[in-house]
Amino acid sequence: MKSAALTLLLALFLASPSQCSGDSALVRQVYDGDTILLADGRKVRYLGIDAPEIDHEDGRSEVLAWEALRFNRRLVKGNSVRLEFDGEKKDRYGRLLAYVFLPDGGMVNALLLKHGLAHVLFFPSISNRYREFFLRCQQEAMESGKGLWGKSVKRIAPYYLGNRRTLRFHTPQCPFGRKTAPRNRIRFKTWREAFAAGYSPCRRCRPWALMERSAPSTSGR
Repeated sequence: MKSAALTLLLALFLASPSQCSGDSALVRQVYDGDTILLADGRKVRYLGIDAPEIDHEDGRSEVLAWEALRFNRRLVKGNSVRLEFDGEKKDRYGRLLAYVFLPDGGMVNALLLKHGLAHVLFFPSISNRYREFFLRCQQEAMESGKGLWGKSVKRIAPYYLGNRRTLRFHTPQCPFGRKTAPRNRIRFKTWREAFAAGYSPCRRCRPWALMERSAPSTSGR
């Protein structure tokens, strides 16, 4: 029932012609769960989500990083995808920021969220057109215990501090969290509460510490 509601919500967004601007291109390579290379040489970073990071140098990748890569690869490699933009078109690394759609209309960003292989990552400078849809996808995965949400999470702080300006949440001891102006500060009792509000974890203090229930798989890299 929830999946049907999410599909309907996405269809309503796509029904408006103004929402469908963008271009199509063939996917040549998949770097990780949220970054791809197009056949014309452009790199694309999926907008609105953040998949676990892969460390290609010393192999100390984040939990489910390789699973996210394999899932993303199965969806898009060798396929023609449609890109949809939302405000800022490129990030500071020159990568395109886009919502990526498959030939059947499915949105890759949302599919990664629904399978628990990414969490939301919003930016105040971007309109975040699919914010509510993405939050629903993430909540569905959280309630089902899929992917990242099926892992043990170590509670490393009695509460968390969110920054309304950056949409990130921190431990109380984090330097970035402590610098948050009072008017921008919001307090969350749990990390679940922070994610439900559309906040993402700070990469410096790492307030959301995942623990593997079993040894991570390294096969199929």
